[in-house]
Amino acid sequence: MHPCSNTPESNEWLLMRESSHLNRSVGVTMHLKVAGRELWRTGLSSPDLMDFPACQTQRRANSSLPSWGQKSTLLLHELCNFMCHEKCLKTLRAVCICMAPSKVQVPVAHCFGPAGQKKRFCCVCRKQTEGSTALRCEVCELHVHADCAAFSCADCRCCHLDQNLQQESLQHQWREGDPASARCEFCRRSCGSSEVLSGLRCEWCGVTSHASCCHRLPAECALGRLRSMLLPPPCVRLQSRNFSKMQCYRIGESGSQDRNNWDEAEPAAAAPRELQSAAPETSKQVFKVFDGDDALRRGFFRLAPSCRGVKNEEVEAALRAFYLPGEPHHFDLENVGAVQHHHSDDFQNQNTSDARVLRAKLRHDDVIKVHAAWSRSSVVSVEVSETSTAASVLSDVLLQLDRQGEDASSFSLQEVYMSSKQVQRQTLSPQEKMVDKLQEIRKLSLRQMNQTRFYIVQNQNPAVQVGLLISGLPPLLTKEEYCGLLEEHLDFKGHLVTLTHFYEAQGAVALQISCFAEAERIYMLAKDTTISNKTLTSLIIPEIQCQKLGDAVCPLLVFVNPKSGGLKGRELLHSFRKLLNPHQVFDITNGGPLAGLHAFREVPRFRVLVCGGDGTVGWVLGVLETVRHKLVCREPPIGIVPLGTGNDLARILRWGPGYGGDDPYHILASVDEADEVQMDRWTILLDAQDVSEDGKDSGVLEPPKIVQMNNYFGLGIDAELSLDFHLAREGEPDKFTSRFHNKGVYVKVGLQKISRSRSLHKELQLQVDKQPVPLPNIEGLIFLNIPSWGSGADLWGSEADGRFSRPRIDDGLLEVVGVTGVVHMGQVQSGLRSGIRIAQGSYIRLIVSKELPVQVDGEPWLQAPGHIIISAAGPKVRMLRKSKLKQRKSPSSRDGRSDSPSSRDGGH
Repeated sequence: MHPCSNTPESNEWLLMRESSHLNRSVGVTMHLKVAGRELWRTGLSSPDLMDFPACQTQRRANSSLPSWGQKSTLLLHELCNFMCHEKCLKTLRAVCICMAPSKVQVPVAHCFGPAGQKKRFCCVCRKQTEGSTALRCEVCELHVHADCAAFSCADCRCCHLDQNLQQESLQHQWREGDPASARCEFCRRSCGSSEVLSGLRCEWCGVTSHASCCHRLPAECALGRLRSMLLPPPCVRLQSRNFSKMQCYRIGESGSQDRNNWDEAEPAAAAPRELQSAAPETSKQVFKVFDGDDALRRGFFRLAPSCRGVKNEEVEAALRAFYLPGEPHHFDLENVGAVQHHHSDDFQNQNTSDARVLRAKLRHDDVIKVHAAWSRSSVVSVEVSETSTAASVLSDVLLQLDRQGEDASSFSLQEVYMSSKQVQRQTLSPQEKMVDKLQEIRKLSLRQMNQTRFYIVQNQNPAVQVGLLISGLPPLLTKEEYCGLLEEHLDFKGHLVTLTHFYEAQGAVALQISCFAEAERIYMLAKDTTISNKTLTSLIIPEIQCQKLGDAVCPLLVFVNPKSGGLKGRELLHSFRKLLNPHQVFDITNGGPLAGLHAFREVPRFRVLVCGGDGTVGWVLGVLETVRHKLVCREPPIGIVPLGTGNDLARILRWGPGYGGDDPYHILASVDEADEVQMDRWTILLDAQDVSEDGKDSGVLEPPKIVQMNNYFGLGIDAELSLDFHLAREGEPDKFTSRFHNKGVYVKVGLQKISRSRSLHKELQLQVDKQPVPLPNIEGLIFLNIPSWGSGADLWGSEADGRFSRPRIDDGLLEVVGVTGVVHMGQVQSGLRSGIRIAQGSYIRLIVSKELPVQVDGEPWLQAPGHIIISAAGPKVRMLRKSKLKQRKSPSSRDGRSDSPSSRDGGH
């Protein structure tokens, strides 16, 4: 394809599609000479408009669109399907997909994963995606078809700094596609559409704009409404080299094989979409085209329409199939059979009928663009000939950059392959011939040549510091024992690896590694290492440069349990990665809460958001309790997004009974406005002992166990129902994906135990604050820390009672309540009755005479007879309670966000 297109009246025109890192301070224009080839089609009939029902320029001066009945007023670009009215061409500012790689300022690879089911549009072919066949980037708003992904740009969000980038300032990073309700930040007119890719949106602050207006906005991004909780990219440093983005962002690799093999798809899947359905038809002849030796070796081809006897048109069709710029007379189509004859040992047997390899003709001179690594805007063009070497190119570049007085030997020429899957860098030797290098890349893959650029970099040897967190080790060992285990199983080199932190309670250590190769080896080897029948977990941890955080910034550390709430947890994880910096969002099932707390260990002030059930919240609070002495901010306040079944703690903190699909942006805004409250936590000691009168036949006793309690602790019928539900869910976990189904199972289990007799009081002895308390005839005993139990029921009741004080979550007291059976529990759940109030106190002692089911915050098990002691667990924890104030209106333009970015249904 060609970097330009022509109108029916002219052979010259400007076509620029905005790339996300395009410099907005100056308008980038490209002069096109199409030599009589018409890439614009005119006079579209109604079937042609089915995929493109709206003009994609969205003119600022006149938002009204001509009638679709005026056939000659619409133009459709045949390569990228960009659609425009004839009269709108004067405002068109977009770069065709074939030229988009050249406009990326900071190449950053994408993290592709399966897309959701919402209506989206592919950024490559601009057509609507179809659910399971589509991919989306886990970090930005890029959506593509699986067969289009290989042609997308490496223009993902730049979320951290490394040794390859010197960031001058955080600029807007534009992505095409706005919701229908979006308004331009400059002219305040509509700039979005739900029917087509239209308008631009900054992926950091959410500002929306017309493509023709964005250059009028300030280039620097203010981060929008969420700036006070967002971790700014200049404050995050990560030296990753060849680590993939999936590994750097700690994104689970369960489906990585399918995600990462899109460029090795089956040949039929690699065909252009408009030709897939036409290929079987005999009326439309097509041929297979490979873009180089690499594609031929892997069998990766595209289909192109055949024009027998018209060579130039076939070459042009082949260029379009691979979205390649250039003139047809610079390329040839070579028969596959001839290639296999010369390379029979290298290539697999291919069907050579109607299959050709697209080749670039041999060039004796060329022009390359060289970018300065220290500046986004410094780009120079250099002519290269057969005698040009990397050293001579460096001299020419320094001359054009007015740095000719500096020693050329202190610089290097770097080749950067900007694949959307991974950005690869290679330093060229000074003697390397540039023409030979370019020809070598073109022979390997013309697509790779189009995604390759060159940088001039200063020779320096920065100190390498790669941070890894290794967890899954045996707990409660010394630092020396952990070092010995790692040396035994990972065989690391002591002079390159330093153990900086160790968390004995979690069985985890943090390593600082001063060699990229050693870091990559340890990272991969740890994932395949098992110690004490437990596989190790290895995570890359970024370095947060706290001195760069402003006083107004209190970053939010987000933990999401994707297994909670069905698929809602997974969607929340994806949404928060888009709205915030992905380095502050952690999948809690991949390494637990420790990874995030370790990354934020030196941050002086931060907040935590836990997305999951009560068990997930307790998990985070428990780990925080054990590592708080290693954190600068020892008591970060914690908010909740309820994804579980009960969500009792979330209810009393006003976060609701469960996540109902609320806009993630509004959730973050609520967290920012939430109030801080104190909450008690309790330690439960379960000491299995022989408590029979004669002390005989006691059997094997369990070792003492200590657990933390936040919500409630129950014995008897309540815990028995929880245990039966827990066993049912473990047996068939796929069926327990909705709160409604889970509650139905609870009811079914309860009905089976409706005839139980009341005998629990005979098996317990209770002391509250060292005073014995008699128990009534009950079947269940519950100790409450919060006024919500069993999915929102008020077990204590609201009636005034002179014997007891009103319960509070920070009063240092537990409420002791009894229930007589399943029927009583059902009446409490329906609000008809309350529980039986027994006592209030701060120190509880129980003697259990036989094995009983117990539960702590919904986690049940069978407990052997013995002593149970409940006491306060150190300092109170700080929780975030949702403010009662109504949500503020959408912030003004000063806040940098006019619409919620998570409710985008018409863009990517």
